[in-house]
Amino acid sequence: MKQNNEYHPIGLKNLNAQTDFNLMVQSQVKSALAEDIGSGDLTALLVPDRQTAKAKVIVREHAVICGIDWFNECFKQVDANVKIDWLVTEGERVQPNQTLCNMTGLARSLLTSERCALNFLQTLSATATKSAKYVDAIAGTSAKILDTRKTIPNLRLAQKYAVTVGGGHNQRLALYDGILIKENHIAAAGSISKVMQQAFALNCDKSIQIEVENLQQLQEALEAGATSILLDNFSLDLLHEAVRLNNSAVKKAILEASGGITLNNVHEVAKTGVDRISIGAITKDINAIDLSMQIIPNT
Repeated sequence: MKQNNEYHPIGLKNLNAQTDFNLMVQSQVKSALAEDIGSGDLTALLVPDRQTAKAKVIVREHAVICGIDWFNECFKQVDANVKIDWLVTEGERVQPNQTLCNMTGLARSLLTSERCALNFLQTLSATATKSAKYVDAIAGTSAKILDTRKTIPNLRLAQKYAVTVGGGHNQRLALYDGILIKENHIAAAGSISKVMQQAFALNCDKSIQIEVENLQQLQEALEAGATSILLDNFSLDLLHEAVRLNNSAVKKAILEASGGITLNNVHEVAKTGVDRISIGAITKDINAIDLSMQIIPNT
């Protein structure tokens, strides 16, 4: 798998080593299996305990495959003797009715592992696939697609990884991983200039971004020394003007567009000249990729 080279999201910067990445996968799989199996798979007991079988996984729609390590780990933790032969690689774009992998092992092990393995592969492939659609939509522009914190609980690292597999980039990982100043923070502090001063005074060595809702606030943020500004629900005309104001500033900031952005308008948003576009939908509004595992008993 390529996670440490081609797919190394900012959100996983604390998981530099292969060992750390593997530990994360192992932990998530262990929890998922415990939730699903509990005291034992009662239905699998209907199959003779030494019966072996072959199986294959087929995809039913166009997709970007993501989550191979999670899939493999599900079978490994249930039965390390299950053999999996992958016919595709992480990040590969696949076609409907394409076979993704072949498996052999004890029938009980294949049946018990099936649901959790498919859940991870379907969910992470869905995130990667939706990310890829947005990345494809802004091809030819200089903008980047970013995720948000709108992720499935307890799967944030996995989903942020999947975003990078789809060609996107990561926002801050969590509240401790950066400062994002929003409307209520500004109101509580008293003004944009005051809240920016307080942010700089923390000296926390983390990214500082401020959200603005109009051009006046954008100008105030630039004058306060903001280096990263989130343009919340700006129209295309306002985005163009925001880019113009930023370009004429003494010190330019990174501009990020967010809010009301879909596949239908993301290319036009990118063409305004903003640096980044954050899309919560790539992690929260996803449909699991249609996968099927078919078991074929040995004859």
